[in-house]
Amino acid sequence: MAARAALIELAAVRKRYGRGQAEVAALRGIDLRIDDGEFVAVMGPSGSGKSTCMNILGCLDTPSGGHYRFDGVDVGTLDHDQRALLRRHYLGFVFQGFNLLNRTSALENVELPLIYRGLPAAERHRLGMEALAQVGLAGWEHHTPGELSGGQQQRVAIARAIVTRPRVLLADEPTGNLDTARGHEIMEMLRGFNRDLGVTIVMVTHEAEIAAYAARAIHFVDGALVSDRHNGEVRP
Repeated sequence: MAARAALIELAAVRKRYGRGQAEVAALRGIDLRIDDGEFVAVMGPSGSGKSTCMNILGCLDTPSGGHYRFDGVDVGTLDHDQRALLRRHYLGFVFQGFNLLNRTSALENVELPLIYRGLPAAERHRLGMEALAQVGLAGWEHHTPGELSGGQQQRVAIARAIVTRPRVLLADEPTGNLDTARGHEIMEMLRGFNRDLGVTIVMVTHEAEIAAYAARAIHFVDGALVSDRHNGEVRP
């Protein structure tokens, strides 16, 4: 079997905030490789650096030192507009708080990243409807977030993230605002996208039970990556 290709590589990545006595080292020389098609859980206490790492992976922040390579491209050499294009064409985001537009329909929320890509309305509508069907929300396209349950809102958010067919899905506590049953439904969905569509998933979570859906778990403490292990007990 051919080896997977490295999709994400961090080499000695550092991130500092502030200066002098107020300086905080959020990341202290992180080395990390994530291959195409992996499902990785990122864990650690508050202030450990896991969110800073995710922001760098999502091109929402830049390192103070070291290198971040995406599919072989040194992201540090890209300008602001090029990083925005990388986000737009290769990355999808799912957040704990859903981040939906309250006064627009489920379909309009899902179509939003397609508007940024400049797709015509008919194409946006077709792809948006397909994405909603993929997350089990066919027939709910005209409902606003206020008319949907928390689990349904997160499904809309996931549909919005996958409608562009991203290479990588970055999920930040995707089950944090859901009850246990809805949380497991969302995780089964994410695992299905990883298994069936080959989407690489990097997910921040503080719950071991949620991390068990991933094939690999990495742990941050005080800005350092302290463990990196494959999950021997991935949920069946």
